[in-house]
Amino acid sequence: MPDNQLNRNEKKLIIGLTGGIGSGKTAASDLFAELGIDVIDADVLARKALHRNSPLLSKVFDHFGEQLKLTDGSLDRAALRSIIFNNPTDKKWLENLIHPWVNKAVINALNEATSTYILLSSPLLIESGQEKLADRLLVIDVPEAIQINRTISRDNNTPDLVKKIIGQQIKREARLSHADDIIDNSGDLNHLQKQVNSLHAQYLRLAQTKTNQE
Repeated sequence: MPDNQLNRNEKKLIIGLTGGIGSGKTAASDLFAELGIDVIDADVLARKALHRNSPLLSKVFDHFGEQLKLTDGSLDRAALRSIIFNNPTDKKWLENLIHPWVNKAVINALNEATSTYILLSSPLLIESGQEKLADRLLVIDVPEAIQINRTISRDNNTPDLVKKIIGQQIKREARLSHADDIIDNSGDLNHLQKQVNSLHAQYLRLAQTKTNQE
């Protein structure tokens, strides 16, 4: 089978997880992982695409300049983020470079996953078309004010940059319109855990049904 083709013969239930920046996608996916679920994180794979000495990273330095190279040869990711979210043309160039590599890596990881169901986490799940790989779509949702505050605290970004990033992502209402399931992550970790546990039980039942049907 080609390495860019999903093996549907495995009968695995795939849950697509997405949400805006600062919504807590990683916190949610970590809780699913603690329950024994394989998590394929497109963000993690995208970071690997630009790891030190990778061919793709060389192209980034050629395009944007050596000023993005840190002393150890790795990428100054904060500087790159600032560039691309202030220049739509540069953002598009970077997406065209990375997305094919990430999509191939996602397919390979899904084919290799062994848990009862699989979680595919991606901030661009809907925009990139990766939602077509999923049987259900789970959206992690918070109000925009929480997105901004959490992202500023986590990444030390300016409010203006965070607002630009949010503005370039799919609108909250549009994202929610795609959802089969929604987690409200505006509360504490305990609140999140309860919702994850409930959905985990539901997904185990759905996974069993999918296996029996196919």
